[in-house]
Parts: sequence; structure tokens; C-alpha cells
Amino acid sequence: MKLLVVGSGGREHSIAKKLLESKDVEQVFVAPGNDGMTLDGLDLVNIGISEHSKLIEFAKENDIAWTFIGPDDALAAGIVDDFNQAGLKTFGPSRLAAELEWSKDFAKEIMVKYGVPTAAYGTFSDFEEAKAYIEKQGAPIVVKADGLALGKGVVVAETVEQAVEAAHDMLLDNKFGDSGARVVIEEFLDGEEFSLFAFVNGDKFYIMPTAQDHKRAYDGDKGPNTGGMGAYAPVPHLPQSVVDQSVESIIKPVLKGMIAEGRPYLGVLYAGLILTADGPKVIEFNSRFGDPETQIILPRLTSDFAQNITDILDKKEPVITWLDEGVTLGVVVASEGYPLDYEKGLPLPKKTDGDIITYYAGAKFAENSRALLSNGGRVYMLVTTADTVSAAQEKIYDQLKKQDTTGLFYRHDIGGKAL
Repeated sequence: MKLLVVGSGGREHSIAKKLLESKDVEQVFVAPGNDGMTLDGLDLVNIGISEHSKLIEFAKENDIAWTFIGPDDALAAGIVDDFNQAGLKTFGPSRLAAELEWSKDFAKEIMVKYGVPTAAYGTFSDFEEAKAYIEKQGAPIVVKADGLALGKGVVVAETVEQAVEAAHDMLLDNKFGDSGARVVIEEFLDGEEFSLFAFVNGDKFYIMPTAQDHKRAYDGDKGPNTGGMGAYAPVPHLPQSVVDQSVESIIKPVLKGMIAEGRPYLGVLYAGLILTADGPKVIEFNSRFGDPETQIILPRLTSDFAQNITDILDKKEPVITWLDEGVTLGVVVASEGYPLDYEKGLPLPKKTDGDIITYYAGAKFAENSRALLSNGGRVYMLVTTADTVSAAQEKIYDQLKKQDTTGLFYRHDIGGKAL
């Protein structure tokens, strides 16, 4: 069968590469993808993620069995609804179900209504009201743009002044456009963060290995929030009892709640969780695979990925199996200046293969050659599996030392929380 993956980053590279490994898959298209993906035998389609009618036309003309939607903004724009209306199978939530991600206020309302543990909060569109709430609550405190902001619309403020400035940036200075027209201001939760993913269709769900992302740009969790600078899975020091508790108190009630609200969920549900003294609580929900967690979770999948998704879509019980030993770890290489201004067109090192996988997020061929150049903030990611976190770190960082990363940067402590 032929499959289509919508998106262009490292997440989509990982999804498409894993699908192509499946025994019944002859071809995987990625729209629009990036040139680095072609090195893994993937076929690019020059159609943007917002061009729903063109994507639908392509899927019909090329007998696409089903389409996997990667990015949050495509889901928020109702791409699944449009595909379904055209009679096409899609793995991803409807626009209404995806509101769990594209409106933090909606997600909070659902959590409160269905008893899902999360931080206390207030939602504001008026700056003076937001400021008064911040001053009353004190710091540390968290300020979030209500809508989508490419993983950058969250400020963990250590002082009241920082929080007021963040609210000012979003509500008055329009830093995130319409996404910041409302802000959700949350109680700061103290504890260890982790990611819990599940394949979902209605009330049926299948939990994936735990993962831990590193959001801050620089070593030691310093600098601005990014889309993610690296990750590892599973989280070896997180007991299974915490996962079980998270499933019972978070995953099950939110999925039942979405059905009760007339918004049954289909696709990948991502729960960004924090283990507090009172147990696991939700920081946020994402309505799709995370990036960069996808790149370290999917290499651990030992069953047939395409068959698994086909079975879930067809409401059959999938046989999903995972590597049950070792750790998979990945480090993102980004353009200097990311997540703010950065340069494009930097020459990239040669693709690694075998023991160390290269996933491309922002890469393009130079004119008239197959030399890869940088074309984004996050450029590529190196991923490997080893017996321990420290062994995986050693393999990745030894490889990075050999590469010419002029004009690029990466964190040197990915996985360090597990040591």
C-alpha cells in the first residue's frame, strides 16, 4: 500500500521512515517534507500542509490507503475533517478533538470537569486582570498563550515582574498573534516532567514507552523554551506504578470525557506530565506526536507500524510490541540563535547510518547539487540505542564531536536527569 505523511520536520521524517519499513508498504510520500528525507527513500510532495484540497486530490490520485497527520497547526485547521468528508482515511483527531491542544483554556475546562489532576489556573484576555491575578498569586508562576505557538508560547516566570512582562508581550504586544489573545496563567508545579503518549481510537488506547524531552535551549535547562533540544526513552528512574497511575487518573478520564463531549479522539494523544508530591499532574495535552520524542520512541517499536495504525483505524486489536531493554536517546542540532533569529544555508555533515540514525527537520539541497544545507531552526537529530543512558550519550556525543557543526549548536547534557 501507499501512505501519505503530512508535515516537514524531524517528527514526520521519523514517522515516514518507520512506515516505510513495514512489509506491506511500497511507498511513503511526505507533504511537503524536506530534502533530507529523500536519503531514506521517502518521496516528497510539493504541497503545503494548509492546502487541504490539493492534498486530498493527491491522496485520491495516488491510491493512498491512509494519511498520517503530523503537525498541530494542520490538525487545528481541520485537515482531518476535510479528508474524512472526502471519504479518505486519516490518522489524527478532528478539529474539535484537537482543541485539547489548540486551546489551553479548553483543555483546562475538560480536565476540571472530568477530574483530571492539573495546576490551578486562570484565563484572561484583559492585561490588567491578568496582572492583578499574577500579583495576587505571586511567583514562580507560568504564563501560557492560549493557542498554538510552536512550542514557544510558555513562560515559566521566576518573578512577578517576569510574569507581568510575559502577559504584556502576549496580550498587548501581540507577540504570538491570535494565539496570545488569551493567556492561561497557572500555578507553578514542582517535580520531574515526563511525556506519556498513546495511540487512541475512542475509548481504546495503547500506551507507548515514557519519554523525557529537554525544552530549554542550553545546557542545564537554561535559556528560552524551544520546540525541544533532545529526548530519551524510556525514563529509567520512573516507576511503572507512576505510569499506571497516570493512565487511571489522566488518560482514561480525558478520553471518556471527550466521548461525552461529542468529540471522540482518534490519533496520537500526548500528555505532558509532571510527577509532583501529590502524584502525576497534567502540564499540557498535545493532539499529535511530540517532536523530538517521536524520533526516540518509534525506533523502539518492534511491531509493524503501518499494520498497527491500520488495525487501530479499523477498530481491530493491534499487536504492538516494543524493545524492552536499553535506552534510546537523541540530540537535536539547531541553528545558532534558535529559537529566535538564525541563519540558513549552512553546510551540513554527512548523514549517519546504522547504529546512529539521522533525522532531518530543516534541510534542503544546495542548488545544482545533493549537498545538504540547513533550512530551519532545528536542523537534524542524531538518535541511537544503547544499554544505558550514559552509553547512548557517549555514542551520540562522540559522533557529534567528529562533525563540523559550524554555525550550529546542541545541548551537551541530554539524558542527564537520568544519571
